[in-house]
Amino acid sequence: MRKLLAFFAVFGMLFIGASNMVLAQDETQADTTEVAQAADTTQVAAETPATTANDAAQDEEEAQTLHQILKQKFIEGGAGFMGVVLLALIFGLALAIERIIYLNLASTNTEKLLEKVETALENEGVEAAKEVCRNTRGPVASIFYQGLSRINEGIEVVEKSVISYGSVQMGLLEKGLTWISLFIALAPMLGFMGTVIGMIGAFDSIEAAGDISPSLVAGGIKVALITTVSGLIVAMILQVFYNYIVSKIDSIVNNMEDASISLVDIITKYVNK
Repeated sequence: MRKLLAFFAVFGMLFIGASNMVLAQDETQADTTEVAQAADTTQVAAETPATTANDAAQDEEEAQTLHQILKQKFIEGGAGFMGVVLLALIFGLALAIERIIYLNLASTNTEKLLEKVETALENEGVEAAKEVCRNTRGPVASIFYQGLSRINEGIEVVEKSVISYGSVQMGLLEKGLTWISLFIALAPMLGFMGTVIGMIGAFDSIEAAGDISPSLVAGGIKVALITTVSGLIVAMILQVFYNYIVSKIDSIVNNMEDASISLVDIITKYVNK
């Protein structure tokens, strides 16, 4: 009986000890979990302002206007080469706009002008036809005036006069195109020069530091890319204006040639009448 009681006593003590150890482990695990949760909460609380700040920075960056972005890129690309590229764009656009205005003013309704000249020549004579040409702007009217001024010298002289003065008027129409084409070629060259100089600066930074790291070469490469893109954009803008001007000149020249042929026919009819 005593052995049985002793066995139960030992068993009870072992059971109680095991229970205490399990409870102690549970409490330790609970404390560890609470500490981990507190750390996570602290980390989340620390990351929340950073995330909020990043979101605010992104919103602010998205809210930037196009003018602010261009200004920032202009400064990052370097005032030297970016300023020269900007001057190429300004001068090229100024010449292009001047040519467009001149060509629009030079455009005339050649059919209507031919009708007026023919009517005046048949009803009132050469001086009335010349007066119609003087009161009409554009190269076609100037060519008509030169042809009518030589009407008393024969048809061959009239044809030569019309052809010669047509070449003069064509030269006036094409005035300034060489400068526009110069700026079209110059803008990307300046951009590529900025690219080369930016790459040289990047390699100089690598040489000075004795190590290659993205932070060393990023600045030079960024300047190189910005200047290249700027030069190409300027060239593309000026190229569009240049092609429009050339097409406008071709249209006016074709009208001049057709009108000149019609004028010679009208003068031939008048002389042989």
